[in-house]
Amino acid sequence: MTSDTTQTELATEDDSVIDDLREAVARARVVLWDFDGPICALFAGHSAQRVAIDLVEWLEGRGLHGLLTEEERESLDPHVVLRAVDRRHPGSDLVDELEKRLTQEELRATSLAMPTPYADPLIRTWAAVGSRLAVATNNSPLVVREYLASRGLTACFTPHIYGRTQELSHLKPHPHCLNQALNAMGAAPASALMIGDTPSDYLAAREAGVPFLGYARNEPKEKLLRDAGAEVIVGSLEPVLKLLRGQA
Repeated sequence: MTSDTTQTELATEDDSVIDDLREAVARARVVLWDFDGPICALFAGHSAQRVAIDLVEWLEGRGLHGLLTEEERESLDPHVVLRAVDRRHPGSDLVDELEKRLTQEELRATSLAMPTPYADPLIRTWAAVGSRLAVATNNSPLVVREYLASRGLTACFTPHIYGRTQELSHLKPHPHCLNQALNAMGAAPASALMIGDTPSDYLAAREAGVPFLGYARNEPKEKLLRDAGAEVIVGSLEPVLKLLRGQA
């Protein structure tokens, strides 16, 4: 997307949406980032659908085909598979092994992950103007740290990386990782901004009382966010970067 295109889109957007975006950027003293989506496409070169299928097949190989519903088996989302097993066998060795397998697949994906356009300069700019940044994600924190290190972005976030733990009931849409970040940074929810690309991100932010900025790289993702209740949504991080640089 070119700068001219972005300026045109900003100019033709509803004024209230532009004002809401400008206000959200200006108000944010703490920015909580989801990882897979807003920061990078984690599974750009290592399909998340293939990972989900492998997890399902691993369960079936252990004679646990009936553990998942048909809908869960066909979800092609590894987190759906993981959470489904945890609901039926919380805290079990089975869940622990499944989570470790997912973490290993995420680590394999990291080397092929694609940076989200404009994410790197936006992160650096937000850090440079004095905002504090954190990652609040359902992915493994090991994966987040490895990716950030590969992009030279670790210093923008350290030590505030809050990801998946053994307590899988705390995955978003539960606000646990957002609340962890806010508490650790001594930040009021109203002074923060959550950037996410899924309904679970929006619901977690709403529960935590944190303003939300949706990132939707295509129309289906935008529709899912709007149906969940999100109002301020961008299709590119470029206008956010422009607004931030204009306020610096």
